[in-house]
Amino acid sequence: MNCDWVDEYLLKKRGVTKDLQAEWNWERYYVGGKMFAAVCSDNDNKPYYITLKLDPLEGEILRKQYEDVIPGYYMNKTHWNSIKVNGNLADDTVRDILDHSYDVAFGSLTKKKQKEILEG
Repeated sequence: MNCDWVDEYLLKKRGVTKDLQAEWNWERYYVGGKMFAAVCSDNDNKPYYITLKLDPLEGEILRKQYEDVIPGYYMNKTHWNSIKVNGNLADDTVRDILDHSYDVAFGSLTKKKQKEILEG
């Protein structure tokens, strides 16, 4: 999988911001202050995992369905899942999983915060 498009794709979503956790070399993506995704890179800045927050049941199903989806790398294994960047997942499948992760985080925001993002 080529993940060069992930940053642009995520930043086009409403209310998304990102930062760099420099000591881990993770680009982290937030909506309304809640992290929903991280692109984990090695010391050469080559991504090796995309870590995503998902509904626990959805994450379990994806891990059973795709060998390139594993429990969250350095994260809570119930709510977080990681996609192997060097795996065989199709970009469309990755987009769908990214969308679900965004939806989980957005859905956990207060109605007031959701409205601010949608109207912003």
